[in-house]
Formats: sequence, structure tokens, C-alpha cells
Amino acid sequence: MDKNNNVLKWSSESIIIPYVSPVDHKAHRYFVDCAIVIKEGENIRHYLVEVKPYRQTLKPTTHGNKKKSTLIYEQATYDINLAKWAAAREWCSRKGWEFLILTEKELPK
Repeated sequence: MDKNNNVLKWSSESIIIPYVSPVDHKAHRYFVDCAIVIKEGENIRHYLVEVKPYRQTLKPTTHGNKKKSTLIYEQATYDINLAKWAAAREWCSRKGWEFLILTEKELPK
């Protein structure tokens, strides 16, 4: 981002969004990976970006020989991520920003 002239500003983990965990039903703080301000033509756009491995963006499956404890952990992590992302989307909607989740499928190698 430092080398792209269209990136006007960026920061790492500078935006903190409150969310309620579906696991413990308590309030927590979500530190979004990046906040980016980009010039796109004549427009200035604001983005919150979360970077995750693609497999962590999918609902866990029960295939293979996974232990029950592994399945419970994966499901809890997935549910927490969904709550974080919903809170981020709602925060962005109020501010006129866009929330993106990027995985290795979107990022250049």
C-alpha cells in the first residue's frame, strides 16, 4: 500500500469495533486488520479489510477423522468471526465505508 499512489492513507488494527460473542454472550472488541482510504478516479473510498485464510471463511465441515473437540473449536471460531464481520458491516454501513474479507484467493502471490 505504501507504493500505490492511489492509497491515500492506511493503518493496521486502528479501528476497534465492539461485538457480542455468540459463544459467551459477552461484549468484546474486534481489531480489524486494516483501514484503507483509496482514491478511485474522482472518488475517495474508505475500506475496512480483514485478511483470513480462505478455509476460515467457510462453515466447518464434519468430513474426515476430526476429533469432536476440533469440530467444536472450529465452529466456535467460525461463529465468532461471523459476529465480528456482521458488526464490521454494520459499522461500515453507518459510516459509508465498505467491509472486505480478503483471502489468498484475492491477494497476489
